[in-house]
Formats: sequence, structure tokens, C-alpha cells
Amino acid sequence: MNRHVAKRRVPRTMARLLIAGALLAATLPVAAQSLLIRGATVHTAGAQGSLQNTDVLVQGGRIAAIGTGLTAGDAPVIEANGRPLTPTLFGGVTGIGIEEVSGESGTRDDRLALGPASDMAVRPEFDVTLAYNPDSIVIPVARVEGIGFTLISAGSASSIIGGQGAVMRLDGSVDPAGPKVLYLALGSAGAGQSGTSRAAQWMLLDQLIDEARGRVPADSHVAALTPAGKRALAPYLDGRGTIVVGVNRASDIRQLLRWSQRHGLRIAIRGGAEAWRLAPELASAQVPVFVDPLANLPADFDQIGATLENAARLQAAGVRVGFAQASDASHNARKLRQLAGNAVAHGLPWDAGLAGLTRVPAETFGVGDRIGTIAVGRTADLVLWSGDPLDVASTADQVWFDGRAIPMRSRQTELRDRYLHPATPADQGGLPRAYRTR
Repeated sequence: MNRHVAKRRVPRTMARLLIAGALLAATLPVAAQSLLIRGATVHTAGAQGSLQNTDVLVQGGRIAAIGTGLTAGDAPVIEANGRPLTPTLFGGVTGIGIEEVSGESGTRDDRLALGPASDMAVRPEFDVTLAYNPDSIVIPVARVEGIGFTLISAGSASSIIGGQGAVMRLDGSVDPAGPKVLYLALGSAGAGQSGTSRAAQWMLLDQLIDEARGRVPADSHVAALTPAGKRALAPYLDGRGTIVVGVNRASDIRQLLRWSQRHGLRIAIRGGAEAWRLAPELASAQVPVFVDPLANLPADFDQIGATLENAARLQAAGVRVGFAQASDASHNARKLRQLAGNAVAHGLPWDAGLAGLTRVPAETFGVGDRIGTIAVGRTADLVLWSGDPLDVASTADQVWFDGRAIPMRSRQTELRDRYLHPATPADQGGLPRAYRTR
């Protein structure tokens, strides 16, 4: 191949691929569909558990019936032949839709950086859902792997209060699927925003609550909130909103439980590497924990007690367990089910592993009445798998949103098809078209 031709062609080729990938996210049909999935192993992730050789009837985008011998009328019929059917999976706490290229700051909208010198550095009103891009090329990559919803995250360079995010369905929707959540970073992760001491974090948080509840005058030299910030905190201070707290060390989790109970706050923990040490207390307080099941080494001084049995020990004590990756979550959301499989390999019951990818996050973040389980009346966001969905060797054969079959394509499959498959006969070189000079 002429190298000068290649230099002229590659930028144009990549541009076309990027445009095609972005357009792919907008190719879903608009109208909700009806269909019958027949003879599946239906993992409901709900009260019915797993059902063998079962039919699921979808009408108008919702699940109309679950049983055997169901009829579809004029609706299409999908023969599952015993393959597993699940709700679409949770992608974790990610930047999907607000983070395109992790190493390019111009494509990331997940972090507020007003600077430590700002007198308005605490901004709980920062809402990353306003930057959500449903045409992101990251979305189809996750979607074809069975990911149906994610909780998009917010962070701050100047405050332990990170801002607000929400659940986003990956069906092309522009608006959040559920209520907002507030992010809080504690322990060593928040030390840089709290005077380098974790003890100061509780001082600052108590002061913010006092200010938000009107016990600190607006003109006080310690006042840190804008009027919009006070309004943003209101639903969390009266227990209506959920605060997602990034924390790992057992002693920090103990203080977090005391703090949340003292102020009547509803919390969920993200990380919780040492949460197993307080499993009974977490269960009693009904605090869900979203763990990384592969956190098993003392990566820092907040995770000395990390163990592969964290999820199993928490679940055995009655804690609702979900999953969240510790790093690079946006571009590897598909690996979350592999992490759940690792938790199952280390003692977590299989049904609890699936629930941690479906029902638990849906209920925790306020969308459990619509998604996260297969039940009559629920939205028909479904995945038909080639095998066990917690087995890394299995793949999603088909994904549906509102009963609509999505195109099982992404930028990665487009690149695969462009560069892998020959487009010319062997006697003419046998190269894919991307490598041809003319």
C-alpha cells in the first residue's frame, strides 16, 4: 500500500467512523413494540426468581404476561430455545454520555473545577445530567453488551460535595429516568478538599447542613452555599433524595452511619472495600453498598481489609449489594457482569449477583417501579443471552428497549467489520476495503 495514500486516507476514514458511531445511537425506532419471547429461561430478578421454559409477552412496550403457552397474535415471535432472558443490566456509576474520551478534557463533563480559591467552591447544584449526550458513541458499545441503564457521576476538584447525577436509560432518552442523587467523597479520596484531614470532613458536612437548614446566616464568613445550593440540598436533608458516598475504610463508614442517622439522611455507599466489617450495622440501617468485587488488595490505607468475599459477607448479613467499578467505568461498563460473576465465585448467591446488576440499583436510585425486574407492567427492557449472563464467555444475542429490538452494532463492531473481513478475492490481495488504495 502506498504510504502517502494512507496518510491522506486515515484521518478521513476515522472521521467517517466517528460520525457513523454517533449517528448509530439515534437509530432506535420511536414506537414501542409488541412481541413474544417463547421458551426462555426467565431470570426475573424479582419475587418470581428464575422460571424455566417460560414465555414473556410484550405489548405496547410493557410486559403484559409471563407464563407458558402464551399467544402473540400478530406480534413477532422470538424462539429463545432455553436461552437466559434478563432485564437489561446496570452499567455502574459511570460517565457514559458525559465522557467521550477519558484522556481528552474537552470531552469530559463529569467534574467541576472552580478552584480552591473560589468563595463559591461548594456547589451541590452542579448537575451533570444537563451535559448528557444521548448520541455519545460510548452508549452503543455498552448497550450491545446488555447494559440498559447507568448512574452518571459528578465530582468536584474543590469540595467533597461532588454535585448531582441521575439514572439514564441507554435507549436514546435525553432526560434522566429517575430522581437526582448527590455525590459525596470521604476518606482519603476527599482529603485534598478538606484540609488534608478526614476529621475535617465531618466538621464541614455538619456546617453545611446547619447552613442549608438556616442555622448559619447567609452573610457569615463561614457561609459556603449559594441560594441555588441550598435549594439543591433540600430534598436530601429531608430524606427524599439519596446521597451516594464514596468511602472505603471501616472507621469512615462507622462515622458515616452515625452522621446520616443523626441528620436523617438516606445514603448509599460506593466502594465499601471494608464494608463487610460493619455488615450488621449497614443491614440494620438499610444502606445498600455498591462494591468492586475485585478489590482484594490493600491498594491504599483505606483498603487494608479488602477481600474478595466482601459482597458475600455483606449479603449474608442482609445488606443489599450492588456493583460499581473502581476505575475506567465508562468504557468498560460491560465488564460489570464479569465482576458480579467473580463475587458469585467467592460466595455470593447467583440470584443476588444478578439482583446487584438489576433490581438493587433500580430500587436504590428510584426507578425500580419501571426497570430492573421482569414483571407484569414493567417496561420491556430485556436481554436474551447466549448463556449464563454472569459468565464472561456469554454474549448478548439481542437487547430490547420498550420491546424494541435495537441494532446490535457499535463503533467497535463497525471497526471490526471494516478491518477484519476481506472485501476482495484472494487472487486480488484478499484485503479488507480499508486497506485498499483504490
